[in-house]
Order: sequence, then C-alpha cells, then structure tokens
Amino acid sequence: MTRDVLISISGAQIVEEDNQAVEMITRGDYFLKNGSHYILYDEVQEGVEGVTRNTIKIHRSGMDIIKRGSTSVHMTFEKEKKNISCYATPFGELMIGIRTNDIRIAEEEDRLKVQVDYTLDINYQHVSECNIVLEVCSKDTANIHLLS
Repeated sequence: MTRDVLISISGAQIVEEDNQAVEMITRGDYFLKNGSHYILYDEVQEGVEGVTRNTIKIHRSGMDIIKRGSTSVHMTFEKEKKNISCYATPFGELMIGIRTNDIRIAEEEDRLKVQVDYTLDINYQHVSECNIVLEVCSKDTANIHLLS
C-alpha cells in the first residue's frame, strides 16, 4: 500500500432500538512497521477549536485508536477483552469501557479492512452495542462512491 491513503470510517451505536450511524472519509498516511499497520489522520470537530491527531494501529491481536489534541483517548480493541480508558474532551472527562466481541481484519495489497463489534460503557454504565468498519486504500487505486 502507498503512504498516501484514503480512509473510510463508519460505525453505528445501537441504544435499545435506536440506531445512530456515522461515516467519515478523509485523507491520511499509512505505513507498516514491525508487522503492524499504522494509519495517521487529522480530525476537526465542529464547534471545537483545534485539531485532533489520530493514530490507528492494527496488529495481530487487535486495534488501537489513539487521539491527541482537542480530545484525547487511547482505545484498545482486543477480542473477548474489556479495556478501560479515560476519554478527555473539551467538556470534561469520561471513563469508557470497551468490550470487543469480535474483530475481523482483512489485508490485501492496496486495501485494509477492519470490522469491530463491541460493547460501550461510559462511567461504568452500559450505553450501547457498537460497530466500526475501517477501510484504508491507496489513494491512487481508490474506488469510492458517495451515496447521496
């Protein structure tokens, strides 16, 4: 895969019968180091000053998402494990618990896809069942179609 990539992140939070979906496509940087995939990209949040620098590390046992900037957190996704971390936002700090139920990683020459199903707790209270789909592909070979 080339260093210059397109990143698609989509996800859903299911709270009782309400399904909240989000999707984002952005440009980023990719590299492979010691058998782990690294994806770097910047994120700007509406209504919040500053930029959040995101690092996603994908390895054999799971995935880490590290955010630094206007929001800060280190989330770890490992199958059948629960990880707790502090999520610092401009509005205060939250303790989040992530129990990864399933994680699937598919690697191709110019494409990487990770699907994660997990349970989210905030301040030790169950909030929702969630999923994330991360797709990374070389910018030169990307075939992305936006739905309107």
